Amino acid sequence: MSELTTINTNNFAEMAKAMGMANDTTAKKGMFLSRLRIQHKAILGAESILVKAGTYKLEIPDGPTHYAESAVIRPFLQRYMYKKFVMGQGGSPNRYVKTVMADNLNIDLKDDDGGFNCGKPAGWIQDYNALPQKDKDLIKSIKRVRVVFGAIHLVNPKDENGKPVEETTSNFIWEVENKEAFKTVGGIFTQLGKMKRLPPQHNVTLNTELRKIPSGNDYYVPSPSLDITNSIEITDEDQLLFGEFMGWLQNYNEYIINKWAEKSSQVEDDEDFDMQLNDIIDIEEDEVA
Repeated sequence: MSELTTINTNNFAEMAKAMGMANDTTAKKGMFLSRLRIQHKAILGAESILVKAGTYKLEIPDGPTHYAESAVIRPFLQRYMYKKFVMGQGGSPNRYVKTVMADNLNIDLKDDDGGFNCGKPAGWIQDYNALPQKDKDLIKSIKRVRVVFGAIHLVNPKDENGKPVEETTSNFIWEVENKEAFKTVGGIFTQLGKMKRLPPQHNVTLNTELRKIPSGNDYYVPSPSLDITNSIEITDEDQLLFGEFMGWLQNYNEYIINKWAEKSSQVEDDEDFDMQLNDIIDIEEDEVA
């Protein structure tokens, strides 16, 4: 008689195999997440401003982009990563190098370019000013990113033509890379931690604040307000949503790790070829001598 005569909900993997679920190819591969950003420049019409600068922009997968001056988010989790913009040359397009997402930045993170940390040197840099300028430029180009996952509700949303659209709640991902914004948004999670509260138990209202730089350009940073007076009960649907976020993270990290393995093996092959070529050159030079 089989030992699996009872249903053990604390061991999903084993029970799923016993129930014939392990190789179910009809299971959903992953969730689709809308991307949250800040629109720093106004969208202008022929005679008026269609979308104001400093509004939130929600890019819906395979759908429209909606804008709102304010939004309410219910964060579920956060992760950290490094990100670097690489300008295209010749026929190659612009691209980003990204690392895996982790729960801290105190470890080396594999990136999809075959390296670690998008090229950022490991460890603490004691004397930044003593570094060569090319190293300084490299470090400046690598962004430390706080990635927030959750549910978002845009307040009085509009489309790119400034026309009102139906208010809906969407699952989102938000890559916060501005230094001030990184710290400000992180304050939400710090405050929740001090309260011994979990992120999905509270809503956060998002507005923006204007910042000016000496060149005369403007940009905006998030201005979050945590609602500590109202606590949200965790439902079965929230449990499922959290599981989907974790599944999305796993798929993303597996993709980056696979790209890392592919690119790093290419680098090793190139290095082996260079070594072999140098050996051939050395032999030829000895024979000539």
